[in-house]
Amino acid sequence: MPRWADQIFSDKIDALFKEHRYRQFAEIERLEKQHPHAIWHGGDTPQPIINWCSNDYLGMGQSTIVSAAMAAGISEGAGAGGTRNISGNSHALMELESELANLHGKQRALVFSSGYVANEASLSTLIKLIDGVKVFSDASNHASMISGIRHSKADKVIFKHNDARDLERLLAAEPADRPKLIVFESVYSMEGDIAPLAELVAVAEKYDALTYCDEVHAVGLYGDQGGGISQALGIADRIDIIQGTLGKAFGVMGGYITASDPICDVIRSYASGFIFTTALPPAIARGALASIRHLRQSQNERQGQQRQTRRLKTKLTAAGFHIHPGNSHIVPVMIGDASLCRAISDRLLQQHGMYIQPINYPTVAKGTERLRLTPGPYHTDVMIDSLVAGLSETVTSLDAEHILAVRHRAC
Repeated sequence: MPRWADQIFSDKIDALFKEHRYRQFAEIERLEKQHPHAIWHGGDTPQPIINWCSNDYLGMGQSTIVSAAMAAGISEGAGAGGTRNISGNSHALMELESELANLHGKQRALVFSSGYVANEASLSTLIKLIDGVKVFSDASNHASMISGIRHSKADKVIFKHNDARDLERLLAAEPADRPKLIVFESVYSMEGDIAPLAELVAVAEKYDALTYCDEVHAVGLYGDQGGGISQALGIADRIDIIQGTLGKAFGVMGGYITASDPICDVIRSYASGFIFTTALPPAIARGALASIRHLRQSQNERQGQQRQTRRLKTKLTAAGFHIHPGNSHIVPVMIGDASLCRAISDRLLQQHGMYIQPINYPTVAKGTERLRLTPGPYHTDVMIDSLVAGLSETVTSLDAEHILAVRHRAC
């Protein structure tokens, strides 16, 4: 590598360290059928820990239902054989897409290699294909959605987070015949708040706008079959495109969209992120299919998660911690300082065997750094009590009791 290039890259990394923004990835070994128990390999010897920040929200990633389906799926091939256009359009994927379309009450579904790719490829393609479209994007939308909109080079405007009135104000300023696309999420993963979907959809219908809803942090978790917030509210049929993931509550990997046949067909035919990417292997598709089918008929996992979320929020509040207001399963404990957030996370892991990754800028705004907790059905009452006690001890040890009494101005 040229010396000048090495210096540029080194300086960029040094800047992250100085701003306490360098991302440190913990080496975690998950234990078969023992979620949320795991092994941390970062110390002198391997250490047992409890994982408190996994997006495997319901523990389906270690479910015997899923692992058995994946093991059986290996008989269909370890890999997909290439892109779906060439040799990867497996029968397993077709069954998975049919199940996803049925879950959301749509004509069709398309599976991608990840939720990020699903958003970026679908949005950039849709926007480019609609002449003169203006995009209305929620201020807190995920990076993948922002990237898809940016790559399309669309005329866009940002509406205030979860603010249907601001959205309507912006829509009303546009010519009635101009094509419009509204892009939003149902559950926002860093704040833990749930969007007013019914209000957003009603505004969209009033102004004849196309709607795109990211439900990645809601599928599997809400609705009587795990179809997300839109299913829970009974309005899935009024949202044009519902996007989701297979890598969180469903416990496997991959992303998808569900929509009408024309929308899915045009994305299948024009989106580079779909056409030129190797398809998911059959075993992955089989595992995801088994997980979806199980969660469509089982309420145990969802009810268990909701119960433990309520308990954790109650215990943390009683101990004086400030939780970002929200009514979802995500529990953000506000810290407000990047260095302190990192220090709390490190001590919890090293001294208490509790893994919680700090969330710093640019994932969240500077001054709103937090610990993001995701309690699940397999986190016991004893684990919750131990977590709250460990957090309290850590705050005291680091002389950081001020975070218990001060509610951050940005929260």
